[in-house]
Amino acid sequence: MTNSNYFIVGKHPVTEALKNPKRKVIRLFLTEESKKIINRENQNLNLIKNVKVYFKTKKELDKYCKNEHILHQGFVAEVEKLDYPSLKDFIKKKKGINLVCLQDVTDPRNIGSVIRSAVSFNIDGLIVKERNFPEISKTMYRSSSGSIEYINIFKVSNINTTLKYLRENSFWVYGFDVKGNKDFMEVEWKGNNVLLFGSEGKGLNQKTTKYVDFNVKIKINNQIESLNISNSAAIVFHYIDTRNS
Repeated sequence: MTNSNYFIVGKHPVTEALKNPKRKVIRLFLTEESKKIINRENQNLNLIKNVKVYFKTKKELDKYCKNEHILHQGFVAEVEKLDYPSLKDFIKKKKGINLVCLQDVTDPRNIGSVIRSAVSFNIDGLIVKERNFPEISKTMYRSSSGSIEYINIFKVSNINTTLKYLRENSFWVYGFDVKGNKDFMEVEWKGNNVLLFGSEGKGLNQKTTKYVDFNVKIKINNQIESLNISNSAAIVFHYIDTRNS
């Protein structure tokens, strides 16, 4: 395995990787049963035709999951990293863009869930700080349920610099905060937008607030302090997608 290769596990992550023409699958490790499942559920695609397939027992595949305590379901694949377009190139080619930006969000399960919701509700891309992004996390892939194959991920060195650049290029930046002064449902959500979410515990970084155009919130029951970031993101993405459809 090279530095650009890594392992992913689980039925949906592996199957969607095989379906993605941009993803290079180096090796595939399956049980006899998981091979039958792939062939039965994808009869017209012949997904494993050009891939090196090795048959293993479930116990033999357990070693790929022991550090992250997740289930492989009989599916393990060695894959190459995906190439993504640069953010600068991407925003030149499309109008009416909605991007989600995660600041200091590090939990792989939360990131994977946000990606799954983003793809489900037609968000155009994800901006993350490169050193905080768990790119080879099997947990993140499992949480995204394979949807990570269908979203542009823009890894940047500095979130604040990126937000400044986007504002200079006709984007509105909306920071989601429980103390926001406006309900996000009162926004029209037209043009180009960045949906900025802060860390699971501390919320938005104070230094970032000067790059935010509007602080918005999701109105919830007063008995609850806040929502989990993945729940918040799903609510927001669904609403915006509904407004724009």
